Amino acid sequence: MMLATIDPLAVRLRRTARDRTDWLAYLPSEWREMVIAPLDFAVHHEYEVAASRCHGYDVDGQACYYAHGYALNEPRSDDDEEFYQVVVYSETVHAWRLRDDRWLIHRVVHHCGEGAPGRGFYSFAEQCPR
Repeated sequence: MMLATIDPLAVRLRRTARDRTDWLAYLPSEWREMVIAPLDFAVHHEYEVAASRCHGYDVDGQACYYAHGYALNEPRSDDDEEFYQVVVYSETVHAWRLRDDRWLIHRVVHHCGEGAPGRGFYSFAEQCPR
C-alpha cells in the first residue's frame, strides 16, 4: 500500500478573488505590468502579537509577492492604576518580484512616540525581504 504525499502547493491557502486584490494595494499603477502576479498565497498570523506575513507564489511555485506587518505595544497609564496598550512602533512591507527578477519593495516605518505619521518609501533589492 502506497501512502500519498502531500504537495506543499496544495496546502497553501487559496484566497478568494476579493482578497487577492490587496496584493496590488501599494503597487504603483505604472509598475503593474512589470510584476509577476501571484496565483497562490500562504498567510501566517501571529496570535500573541499583532503580526502577519503573506507569501504569494506564481504558477511555477516561485515566490513573487511578500508582505508583512507588525506593531509593538507598550503598556501606558494615566493614573498608575489602569493600564492600556499603546502602539510604539509599527512596520509594513510589501514586495513584488519584477520580470527581471529584482524585487520592488514598499516599506512604511512608524515610530509612534514621535507624533509624526509613518512615511513610506520604495526601494529595489536582488532578494525578497525577510
